[in-house]
Amino acid sequence: MHSPLSPAPVRAAHVRLSGVHLSFGGRPVLSGVDLVAAAGDRVAIVGENGRGKTTLLRVLAGDLPADRGEVHRSGSVGVADQQIPLGPTDTVGALIDLELAAVRDALARLEAATEALSDGLPGADEAFAAALEQAEALDAWDADRRVEVSLAALNAVDDRDRPLGTLSVGQRHRVRLACLLGAGHPVLLLDEPTNHLDAAGLDHLTERLRAHPGVVVLVSHDRALLADVATTVIDLDPSSDGRPRVYGGGYAGYVEARHAERARWEAEHAEQIAERQRLADDLSAARNRLRDNWRPPKGTGRHMRATRAPGLVRAVHRRQEELEGHVVAVPPPPARFSMPELPSHGGAVLLHATGITVAGRLARPVDVALESGDRLVVTGPNGAGKSTLLSVLAGELEPDTGTVTRSRSARIGRLGQESDLPGRRTAMELYDERLARTGISGPGLGELGLLAGYDRHRPVEELSVGARRRLDLALVLAARPHVVLLDEPTNHLSAALVDELTTALGTTPAAVVIATHDRQLSRDTASWPRLAL
Repeated sequence: MHSPLSPAPVRAAHVRLSGVHLSFGGRPVLSGVDLVAAAGDRVAIVGENGRGKTTLLRVLAGDLPADRGEVHRSGSVGVADQQIPLGPTDTVGALIDLELAAVRDALARLEAATEALSDGLPGADEAFAAALEQAEALDAWDADRRVEVSLAALNAVDDRDRPLGTLSVGQRHRVRLACLLGAGHPVLLLDEPTNHLDAAGLDHLTERLRAHPGVVVLVSHDRALLADVATTVIDLDPSSDGRPRVYGGGYAGYVEARHAERARWEAEHAEQIAERQRLADDLSAARNRLRDNWRPPKGTGRHMRATRAPGLVRAVHRRQEELEGHVVAVPPPPARFSMPELPSHGGAVLLHATGITVAGRLARPVDVALESGDRLVVTGPNGAGKSTLLSVLAGELEPDTGTVTRSRSARIGRLGQESDLPGRRTAMELYDERLARTGISGPGLGELGLLAGYDRHRPVEELSVGARRRLDLALVLAARPHVVLLDEPTNHLSAALVDELTTALGTTPAAVVIATHDRQLSRDTASWPRLAL
């Protein structure tokens, strides 16, 4: 059982943003962000990498001032960002005390106010009431117990004397997250809180966030967490008017509304482009009539022919002015992901693996047989050999035991977890080179909808992690594989792209094998066969 926080102060918790703008080096990062969140609201911030999600959290926390706009917070704030604020020689206990500093301070103030009240000092009644309200708001007396519960649930180290330098990155983050879940802050700001959590830890985090009576604002690529927790979604990705969008109805409501708005955006842009083309055609026709020395039908009087020419000149000028005055106010929407048509190889076994093992990496013998259209999800804990299995199937790693037979005409593409691309080459150069090497005609890089035009012509070393991941995916698809092997395909990709990719994978005639820990992807592929390692 988790003790509830004192209701009155928590009900007053809220955050509010009004017209928040922020730029770095002249580049706009946040443009007109508006948000109101009250107690009981759980707000998810979504968007592509580099859209300002973490920046917005820092603005909410008060760590980063906005260039303009208003930021209001009510209630103490607990922040779980991606940086641990202590050094390697500090202990687990020091981190717990740091994260519970507000709790310790509240209890110390209450103790001092109690003594002042006992001594009958002037103003002691008001000081005691204020100190008691603060301690009740944090449920300070039960904070350490709540932290212990969360430490256990998150499988975090609870030895308070242990130096942080002896812990892994994941262990340190689990300790910090447990502290924040137990500290009782009415406002929680969480940046990628699911990193380094196992299934039990994810369940505990979901339970605690859903039960939190104050305000939760989180950034996460975990679509399952967003689906289970979020009541409101703020989308920082591009929109038709350049302003962020706020959606109610939880994550499902956001997905539905985003699709509808995207369709309207595309329709409005297409309508304005068509109108501009109509005006251009009218101008061209008027110019042609003037150039061809337009003549009225035979029998028309000479006077009409003489007066018609000035009218044609005026028509040309009018059409020119209309065209110049027409502004395409709606910007072009970002391209959707478009899966290239992958080939099928009807009636043939594309790949057949029997009894394969790899010493120290894939202990249990594995059998896999794939034909066109087959689907398979490989599951298992870290270290079970999922990535190893995919490398063996792709022919990039030889098994120590067993055999792998591949159809000679079958092309196999594997998307690994890490990118290893030459940094000085551009995305376009690498993609075109891959197409040329395979000797297969295929869509251009821009037609896939994976990289913006600017990114397509930048060196790989200048691309964001998310953009490099998109390029890796494009290079796999460029070879038009008969078998697609995807190792943690949701890593570093936006929720919108993952949704589009998942839909495309469900209908492609190629064989598809996925290794994933992503809970939403597992839900979305629930009908696919499983191979548990």
